[in-house]
Amino acid sequence: MNSVHPDFQHAPRDLSHDSEILRVMRDSVPDAVRTLNGELLDIDSARGYARLRFEVVPAFCHSQGTICQGGFLAGMVDTAMANAAIVRGKLAVAVPTLELKISYFEAMGPGIVYAEGRVMRWGGSVGFLDGDLKDEKGRMIVHATSTIKIIRPKAKG
Repeated sequence: MNSVHPDFQHAPRDLSHDSEILRVMRDSVPDAVRTLNGELLDIDSARGYARLRFEVVPAFCHSQGTICQGGFLAGMVDTAMANAAIVRGKLAVAVPTLELKISYFEAMGPGIVYAEGRVMRWGGSVGFLDGDLKDEKGRMIVHATSTIKIIRPKAKG
């Protein structure tokens, strides 16, 4: 069974431990995550969970560099949710977003944010995710929910 996710097509097939999955994911960081200054910190494939750290830099901000533009924050929390789904599928699935809802609770300027993504429901072809962005003090900056399509490898036959 090969992965249908373009970033993990060449990953080993039998990744049984989260430490192996985490290593592969850290070795295959997409350019979009690099651009957002993201780093994958922790995963739990059984739960469908991922935690990342991002650095908001002044280039992401408006209002004279003091408030991060919402699209960057949306990209960060979407990345965490997508990573949660990818690890739930053990790197074998692609998980395009069908719907994304973002709620902004606080403004965020330059600094560090932590993103957590969680699989809430894992179905045959559709999944439901949620995620949060918090600053270093633990303040909730963003909460999001997402609906994804789960694209699995086709059985050979």
